[in-house]
Amino acid sequence: MSVRIFILSPASCGGERAQLVFNERARFDLARRLRTRAGAPLGEVFSFLSGLYFRGKLAYAFSFARPPAGVPGVLVITSCQGLRPPEIRVDLPLLRRYGQVPIDAADPRYRQPLMRDARVLATALRQEAAEVVLLGSVATGKYGELLAQVFGERLLFPADFVGRGDMSRGGLLLRCVAEGRELDYLPLAGAVRHGPRPPRLTPKPGVFKRAAEAIRSRLEGA
Repeated sequence: MSVRIFILSPASCGGERAQLVFNERARFDLARRLRTRAGAPLGEVFSFLSGLYFRGKLAYAFSFARPPAGVPGVLVITSCQGLRPPEIRVDLPLLRRYGQVPIDAADPRYRQPLMRDARVLATALRQEAAEVVLLGSVATGKYGELLAQVFGERLLFPADFVGRGDMSRGGLLLRCVAEGRELDYLPLAGAVRHGPRPPRLTPKPGVFKRAAEAIRSRLEGA
């Protein structure tokens, strides 16, 4: 099997769920931990902020990443710190920083750290026949266009993402994890990134809960 690394698009740090975390009166567990020096794992925080979509991306990447020794199999795009593994801890001040920088390729606060870390990863993978899979929107240039400058034809994306919205992608990824089925990938360069919406997925009870438990176990054991 070929070496395979996953890069996940970020969760929004400026939406309604982020405001729940930032609320000084919030008493739920994640909000309390983010106020401590230890903080909470980035993957857990983004899973809370984004819900189904990010949780699907993270569960899928954990299930199918095949990194070489010494290289993280899963990396998350952040707004101002480049690529970070989902196991790293973040606190509330850092999360506020994330929310202050737009995911905009024209903004050097976002672009420069991302390109720096992408080049470091490309150097680490130079001796490997590695594939880098982007789990995120390919219809926008916010992620793919920048990463393609570094990884070229090695940058892939799931073919089944075309035409799907975020919730549909998240549900699809969780279903694949439950079935042990990896999707087919296409090179991002030159690919058709827009298409008709595919049929609605049939609900599969318990998939979301099992994925949440698996992610929590993985992050707590890191």
